[in-house]
Amino acid sequence: MPEVSFQLEWPDGKSSTLYSPSTVILDYFRPGDSLLVSELEERGVEALRAASERVRARYGFACTRADEEESQLRQWVSRYSPDDTVRVLGQPS
Repeated sequence: MPEVSFQLEWPDGKSSTLYSPSTVILDYFRPGDSLLVSELEERGVEALRAASERVRARYGFACTRADEEESQLRQWVSRYSPDDTVRVLGQPS
């Protein structure tokens, strides 16, 4: 199953990587997107859960890494105001 990662640029200029075990995340994010932190959290959680379900459908078990990514995403989001803006950059180098 193809993996996808995006580099995120947070309001304070810090960056992090958002990993997905499935390309389904491309239905939720594209490089160049600018989103409110609240929207990033909502879409990110939905995308990671969809990706985990794709893994389950193919291999018979959910992706624990997607669960870890959701937890990490929520930690990052908690550092900022819901109305702040996050940029979705390309794949990490």
